[in-house]
Amino acid sequence: MSLPATKPSLLPVLLIEDEPAVMSYVQAALERSGYPVVCCDSGVEALRLLENGSFLGVVSDMRTPGGVDGGQVHAWIAQHRPDLAGRVVFITGDIANEETVATLRQTGAPCVEKPFRVQQLIDVISSTMGKAR
Repeated sequence: MSLPATKPSLLPVLLIEDEPAVMSYVQAALERSGYPVVCCDSGVEALRLLENGSFLGVVSDMRTPGGVDGGQVHAWIAQHRPDLAGRVVFITGDIANEETVATLRQTGAPCVEKPFRVQQLIDVISSTMGKAR
């Protein structure tokens, strides 16, 4: 069994998405573009991973189960992992929601609206986190 040809210096992207089909789609798109991915399906799990893990950046759905949403994950990152605060990308199907709009305005993080094309997502990821090596 051979491992994928990724440089050890490339940290994984943390993907927070509770819809399995969307998670698989985004994970496949990122990995095909050279980004290793660590997946989780809730903001609570993401915070646990962020406490001790090293990540290139974070791709998060705005709405996640378990009482911690994308905006709260970003707020935690801004306070506890400021090195990652500028490398968060939101994905959402709810761009018209006032709470979503307020979070995006407050964080300044880029947002990719569902449904999206793979290249659209990768363009935002590479401009936010850097190109995959």
